Amino acid sequence: MSRGAIASDARAWEGLGLRLEAADVDALQWAELARRMHERGARLLSLWGEQWGPALPRGPAPGSDQAAASGFAVLALWLHEQGLQLAGLRLPPSLLYPGLHEAFPVASRLQRALRDLLGPQAQGMDPRPWLRHGAWPADWQPLRAGAGERPPAPPPEAYAYVPVQGRGVHEIGVGPVHAGIIEPGQFRFSVLGEQVLRLEQRLGWTHKGVARLLRGRDAEGTVRLGARLSGDSTVAGAWATCMALESAAGVEIPRRALWLRALLLERERIANHLGDIGAIAGDTGLAFGLSQFSLLKEQVLRANLRAFGARWPMDALCPGGVRCDPGEQALRELDEQCLSLRADARVLLAAFEQHAGLQDRLRGTGRVEPELARGLGMLGLAGRASGQALDLRARMAPYDRLELRVAVHAGGDVAARVAQRFDELFESLRLCREWLRTLPEGALRAAWPEQATACAGGWALGLVEGWRGPVLVALRMGGDGRVEQAHAHDPSWQNWPAVEWAAARDIVADFPLINKSFNLSYSGHDG
Repeated sequence: MSRGAIASDARAWEGLGLRLEAADVDALQWAELARRMHERGARLLSLWGEQWGPALPRGPAPGSDQAAASGFAVLALWLHEQGLQLAGLRLPPSLLYPGLHEAFPVASRLQRALRDLLGPQAQGMDPRPWLRHGAWPADWQPLRAGAGERPPAPPPEAYAYVPVQGRGVHEIGVGPVHAGIIEPGQFRFSVLGEQVLRLEQRLGWTHKGVARLLRGRDAEGTVRLGARLSGDSTVAGAWATCMALESAAGVEIPRRALWLRALLLERERIANHLGDIGAIAGDTGLAFGLSQFSLLKEQVLRANLRAFGARWPMDALCPGGVRCDPGEQALRELDEQCLSLRADARVLLAAFEQHAGLQDRLRGTGRVEPELARGLGMLGLAGRASGQALDLRARMAPYDRLELRVAVHAGGDVAARVAQRFDELFESLRLCREWLRTLPEGALRAAWPEQATACAGGWALGLVEGWRGPVLVALRMGGDGRVEQAHAHDPSWQNWPAVEWAAARDIVADFPLINKSFNLSYSGHDG
């Protein structure tokens, strides 16, 4: 895959301080590249596939200067210290390719999802389905050309959970339907008394088919869907989608729009951290903490409504910039709120730290040691709470102007994940105040070309550090400025396996607390 075939506009990646390299590889080179990436400590950001042919017109096939016949390819994107590595492997008729799961654990579920949706199979992979919950037959792949409407569902099939045997061992099944307003996920506990010996997850119950829904959309429609990949990460999803589109079109957004995007992203982070800290307190029985942090979160969301027109501003971002521009009064209100939130949060932090009963529940519970976190490839907030010092905001404009203070905790337990949220909350409030006081004048939106052809035939990438971690959107654009193929990836994919490890050392009653301390996205995973 030549740089011209994949290419993301270089300016987007220079803005992130990252170098994007892309390469066509054969099967041996694919395996060798994976080995080198593992030795460098790279993280596998995502893995996906594509098909081209008469029903899916596209640019040149990988490794070819000619128009492509029908075929399949699998793509992998790694993040390492110097930048990004994108690799494309054109598949043989058997659709078999070397698996990445031994070196990169997140690949196991990504490979299963790819097989369910498109058909390629990694050698040595887990044979069980991941997204196909009996909703369609095993021989029908929804992302294949000419797949048509979904055929009738086959009879239900039993899922082969990994058995745990031994005297006194029994199983507890939880979900996928839960006793509350929560998205569906299934958890199978193997326990001895109250001790969790093994937890196995089964996700994908609400798979939305985003890759297929995006096909044929124009830029505006693409961002609208990107903002809805995960409702509590709407700004991150929209920004990653915009970044990919702007990279494809060669559009550079105005400085004022960039500042406002960053402000919206940090307010999204603030609201989620406030809500999570309160929910964790509630799960320990500290109703005072739940009520106080819920109140602070509500204040943030109401201020969003007044300043940006929505509590969760799903449609604030648009291709080339932003739609909304708060007036001077709204900007002053947001600045004053940052001050009051900081003062209130510091008082509550002191109360948390001095509450012996709360600290006893948090410390040592659901621990993921830094070495394990590194092996699992954990990302984002949960990864930083387990010693993984990676935050893409440090390389991203306009953050790079303010010397982002990246907080890292080595504890890896619920207490560390709470401390991580407090640290990031205070840093987000600092950043918001700086931007509110230095917001540049100027346009809100750059002119958008009628046909976004700068990257036609290649993959354009958008990568934004949302509050959970890096949100990735990859788009293959056509010469008419519409999406030909797409892939969206939420960092919850990387961190869901860590929940299994975290719970396996504790008692069943601690699982809700552990799960809330991660607060991963079902919807983002089920895209």
